[in-house]
Formats: sequence, structure tokens, C-alpha cells
Amino acid sequence: MPVSQPPGETTVSVERPAVTGTGAARLFAEGAGLPTAATTPPNTGQGRTTVHLDAGNPSSGAMRVGAAATPSALRRPGRGPRRANLQIKRFDPWSVLKLSLVLSVALFFVWLVAVGVLYAVLDGMGVWDKLNGISSEILQPADDGGASDPLISAGRVFGVAAIIGAVNIVLFSALATVGAFIYNVSADLAGGLEVTLAERE
Repeated sequence: MPVSQPPGETTVSVERPAVTGTGAARLFAEGAGLPTAATTPPNTGQGRTTVHLDAGNPSSGAMRVGAAATPSALRRPGRGPRRANLQIKRFDPWSVLKLSLVLSVALFFVWLVAVGVLYAVLDGMGVWDKLNGISSEILQPADDGGASDPLISAGRVFGVAAIIGAVNIVLFSALATVGAFIYNVSADLAGGLEVTLAERE
């Protein structure tokens, strides 16, 4: 049934242009917020257009539609993680001395704590009392009724432990520094230690 039209008005029909081929791919990429890329010519046999967006070249900034960019995708195809072979040619003796001093002081306190724990455990078991009684019977005459200091006491134990720890600090620092000098000379003559570094997979 024809629609009645008021007098004085004219109907104009506008034909919508069809967007196909390269223009459709470009409009689709711009609407999705993706960078435009080169497209292939339309296939007249099938009537579809294939859009190729490069995801393997990180410098181009393009991404494949529907795929997330992962670190493995940015690597070169067909190759594993990069590796580097390095040589340790020289140790700085001053840095070795400072590091050895810090480590030896830390080990000194660990040594004192270990001695204190061992002394407390043996004291609770009554070992020191028995040893002090035996030493007093052997070293002191029977007719001597004067009281004497016990052979093993907390002060003597911690004093001897502190002396041993201080000697260990000096020896450890000196040996580490001399070892750095020896390694530097050996590395100049025969080459340093080889180390292989690789990226995480």
C-alpha cells in the first residue's frame, strides 16, 4: 500500500556505499583501537579479506588480534634463551678483605651463641659439677680445706671461646685476602674461572 505524502515534499533515496576489501579491514582495525597494517587484495572467488597483523616484530608495535603479547613471543623464533660465557679475571683484595671481616664477625657471634647453648645444656645435666669435683680431688691435697675456684666456670668457658673467635677472625680475613692475591696471579697465567649466564626460560 503506498504511503501518502504531504504536498510540497519530495522523497530522495540515498544508496549506502558498500565497504569491502581493504577499506573494511582498515575500518575494523581503527574501530578496535589497533594499528592498521597491510592487507591482502580481496579474493574474488570467496569474497573475504584476510588481515595480517605482525606480532613477531616488537618494534612495529602491532599485535595479533585475540592474542596477548608474551615474553616468549617477543624472542627470536627457533632459538632458546640467550647465553653468555664469562671469565672471572680478578678479585679486588680490598673488597675481599671487607667482606671476609663482616662474615668473620658474624661467625664470631654465632660461635659465642653456640658455646653458650652447649654450656647451658651440659650444666643442666650436671657434667660440669662432676668434672669440677674430680679435678678438685686430684689437684687439691686432702688436708687442704680452703675453697678454690672451680676448674670449669662460665667466665672461663666464654673467655676461652672469645679468644678462639678473635683468632679465627684474624686468620679468616688474612687467608681470604691472600687467596684473592693468589687467584689474581693464577688468572693472569692460566685464565680465570669460566661462568655461563643464561636468560630464564
